[in-house]
Amino acid sequence: MPTISIFFGIVVQMYWDDHNPPHLHSFYQGQEALFEIGTGRRYAGRLPIKAERLVVDWIAEHRDELMRNWERGRMGQPFLQIPGADT
Repeated sequence: MPTISIFFGIVVQMYWDDHNPPHLHSFYQGQEALFEIGTGRRYAGRLPIKAERLVVDWIAEHRDELMRNWERGRMGQPFLQIPGADT
């Protein structure tokens, strides 16, 4: 699964041609959570609360870029890197 961003030790990845709804996978300290891109809502898994807040805020800031990456994945194109919250 390609990594599209890393910030504060949080790894954000997407799968090519993944199932709906458009979402991303976030990993932190051995935990994984899935977040909807459109709403920022966590719908599976779990992260520590501070890490989850960082991911939710980052999604809100980069929603358009994330949706473009989602569409790229659906077409089998490479994902683009997205700056992290710590840059």
